[in-house]
Amino acid sequence: MNPENTENLKKTPLCAACLEAGGKMVDFHGWFLPVQFDSILAEHKAVREAAGMFDVSHMGQIWVEGKDTWKFLQYVNTNIIKRTQFKGTYSHIVDEKGHIIDDAISFALSPEKYLVVVNAACIDKDVAWFHKNAAGFSVKITNDSDNWGMIALQGPKAIEYAAALIPGVQDMARFTIKKIELFGAEGYVTRTGYTGEDGVEVMLPPRAIVHLWDELKAAGVKPCGLGARDVLRLEAGYLLNGVDATGTQSPYEANCGWVVKLDKDYFIGQDALSAQKVKGYRQRLTGFVLTAPGVPREGCKIFKDGKEVGRVTSGTFSPLFKGIAMGYADTDLPEDATVEIEIHGRLIPAKKVKTPFYQNRV
Repeated sequence: MNPENTENLKKTPLCAACLEAGGKMVDFHGWFLPVQFDSILAEHKAVREAAGMFDVSHMGQIWVEGKDTWKFLQYVNTNIIKRTQFKGTYSHIVDEKGHIIDDAISFALSPEKYLVVVNAACIDKDVAWFHKNAAGFSVKITNDSDNWGMIALQGPKAIEYAAALIPGVQDMARFTIKKIELFGAEGYVTRTGYTGEDGVEVMLPPRAIVHLWDELKAAGVKPCGLGARDVLRLEAGYLLNGVDATGTQSPYEANCGWVVKLDKDYFIGQDALSAQKVKGYRQRLTGFVLTAPGVPREGCKIFKDGKEVGRVTSGTFSPLFKGIAMGYADTDLPEDATVEIEIHGRLIPAKKVKTPFYQNRV
């Protein structure tokens, strides 16, 4: 990318470090981020076999505080938000029609203080939605995203690298948060992940996050970019907001019905989702593996017996499975159905499969 065209793009605290490491930078939803450092295949291999690190400082951090914090988060989320200290909950935030606004993780620091980690492209939208629906709740909502840098350290050796710098991280359970002090700064470490591998996400103020990047790089952790991250997350069957959920699909249609708890106290979108569960829906996010050479991409049409039955939303070349894709396809498509995906005017045979395509060894 021409540096002259980056003036209006947002930069993370790790931008200079990424450039120094040879990152090939792109415009990602208004952020100047690395798409790759080495080859995507090499970065994919590092995460699947050892460890890789990603600059995810563009992700959003929203504080929700006050005596009604848990009640409020219950109201704006489809899932039951955990109340146990240091536990996190993955959920969907939906509108009154049950359409996905964002998928987010809410971490309990105390009964009256939660950290909500949201997608970069949804920060302003989520903050506005929270404020709009906070009437009647005693809560304070703060967008703290600009004050944090964030590194996702992923792979079978990720915890080993993390534990060398952060005591006790190896004892953390999945979907938990821990307050830390590192390089003279206070921050947080979480254990979630978006690659299908074990790992942690470390949130620190800008100067400290650069120090962490340098320490991990010196220890041998491979910097990885958006390209490898997209292949890894698709292999793991993870939803990409803005691509697999564009504001018109429900959690049921996005094949994430498990995040909807209709029997909890009232939440935004509950009526619409209850009705949809009874009535049903025409299409659902579905996995496909190509059985002949080809690379499916967003927008490719899916055919069954000459009839269009869906379209690809996410597709890529996977070093593990060759051509893989997720897309919205008719719900009456049989399990293990053979279909054809149109790629550059050619119909390539594929098979419907259950996701995730890949499951880690944890």
